[in-house]
Amino acid sequence: MKVLLVEDEKIARVSLARTLARAGHDVTACETVPEAMERIALDRFDVVLSDLRLPGGSGLDVLRASRARDPEAAVLLMTAFATVETAVEAIKLGAHDYLTKPFSPDQVLIRLEKIGELREVRSENVRLRKTIEGFRSRPIVGSSQAMQRLLETVRVVAGRDTTVLVEGESGTGKELVARELHRFSDRSEAPFVAVNCAAIPETLLESELFGHEKGAFTGALGRHAGYFERADGGTIFIDDVDDVSLALQVKLLRVLQEREVVRVGGQRSVKVDIRVVCATKVRLLDLVAQKRFRDDLYYRLAIVPIHVPPLRSRKDDIPALLDHFFSRYGADGPARERLAVCLPELLRHDWPGNVRELENVAQRIIALPRVGPLELFASRAPSAALPADAPEGSLVFPLPASGGRVPYRETMEAADRHLIQWALEKAGGRVTGAADLLDLPRSTLRSKIEKYGLASTDS
Repeated sequence: MKVLLVEDEKIARVSLARTLARAGHDVTACETVPEAMERIALDRFDVVLSDLRLPGGSGLDVLRASRARDPEAAVLLMTAFATVETAVEAIKLGAHDYLTKPFSPDQVLIRLEKIGELREVRSENVRLRKTIEGFRSRPIVGSSQAMQRLLETVRVVAGRDTTVLVEGESGTGKELVARELHRFSDRSEAPFVAVNCAAIPETLLESELFGHEKGAFTGALGRHAGYFERADGGTIFIDDVDDVSLALQVKLLRVLQEREVVRVGGQRSVKVDIRVVCATKVRLLDLVAQKRFRDDLYYRLAIVPIHVPPLRSRKDDIPALLDHFFSRYGADGPARERLAVCLPELLRHDWPGNVRELENVAQRIIALPRVGPLELFASRAPSAALPADAPEGSLVFPLPASGGRVPYRETMEAADRHLIQWALEKAGGRVTGAADLLDLPRSTLRSKIEKYGLASTDS
């Protein structure tokens, strides 16, 4: 465990620090309250072992600072002047225990061993609770084999602090995977900080990631804590890491290696306790081959790579995703009836925008009372409505190019004819089957077939 030892007597400090280090603990030792405050501000400790009487303040000051920084840290106070009053006050302030001098090193080691066991029990309880909550309400939707493999990887990796690289096309849900890794981790109660590198100008990205000191550049009117500092104790999610410049990649690599940042314009390193998850929309190894991404940074990021499959490769998940979106946006009965009509076209579409595009289409079906298969992708350019290799008969109706006139009556009649022709083809020429697909009375559909001169097998 990481231990902060605060003791002003040099012989006692050095002796106890050596004893704890030999027992396998990571010990930081200091002798004054101001020095302890600085250490607590810069780092996190599992245990704070502090004398009560100290230069520059009191052990109670150290206790308060530690509790404010990390309520989970256990604080043990030591003193040769034990009184009931100070013991009661220390416990009220959150001290884990109280040691009266003189004490043997074994007494301290036994206390630390019990604290370690308690932390393990608490961590296991958190993991079990998060697992149960995940089974009750899992935000990642999908029962396809590809998604089951992804979810299994997330479940296994979440409890570790391993750096993860999430790969996938835009709109596949990479941030959702990152949030799941955080939600099922021991850091779930700490911050989850997401930063989109593509959305921040390159000139500002370094300051946003690492922070800056007052006067570091024009407009830097005060100290600014960057994303890494804000994520301290939790998870930082760096989206579109492929957009980070080569110069900034060097600094990012140092943060990953040392777990400390230097603010722009600053001299002092600031320790950060973070779990790093990055995402990329392109294959980073291709950028490495093109000398546009550092290979050492790639291997540091891709300790555990997770690939989020595109929607076109897991179309079996489309009905479940649509049901999820319909529940989220409060779809009514008529909207679900419209969905039944549109579903064949949704399953045929190749979804270049992935799950994000599907969510938009679901909202369109809910919002537009007369939407049908023809209007699903009306907001897309005609050439991009469906992929070039879409099956013959895919329901796409070309509209005039931007700026052209759109005669309403003629356009709607052509669309109506196109829709009916599609329904007849899907129903094998049977009017009854086509009427069911379009949710129209047979008599209405038959009159339209006659109007447009279309052929049917039972006309």
